[in-house]
Amino acid sequence: MPGNLIQTIPSVVLPASLCTAFTEVRDYEQLQNAYHDGTIHRSQLTQTSLKTFRLTRRLNAAKLTTLYNFWVAQKGGLLAFWFYNPWEPSSGQEVGDNYDATGASSQGRYAVVFKNTGWSQASDICRTTVPIELTEVA
Repeated sequence: MPGNLIQTIPSVVLPASLCTAFTEVRDYEQLQNAYHDGTIHRSQLTQTSLKTFRLTRRLNAAKLTTLYNFWVAQKGGLLAFWFYNPWEPSSGQEVGDNYDATGASSQGRYAVVFKNTGWSQASDICRTTVPIELTEVA
């Protein structure tokens, strides 16, 4: 069915490049019922938060091609892959030093998929800006 994730264990890593914007959002999924007397009943669906990463990358032609080919290989959001959060390095490391192209390191690593928003890009002189949204999969 369209929109369903294919259950896979990630084996590839999102190609590294610098971001001009980086946002991390945490969602705690829950059921919520509001009653006529104003009381609210909440039931949490997950024990931990699921993260969403919103990145904006400004890429040259070679890195744009690499990222687009990666997006196509992941079927535009159906296959899971590894993403390294640059803000979660080991102690003593610089921000972004936790990236591992092999996916072997678990420091700051998340199994994610592209959010199904399609491919989008905006080109200007010498660079192309690509917004990316990644959603953590449990």
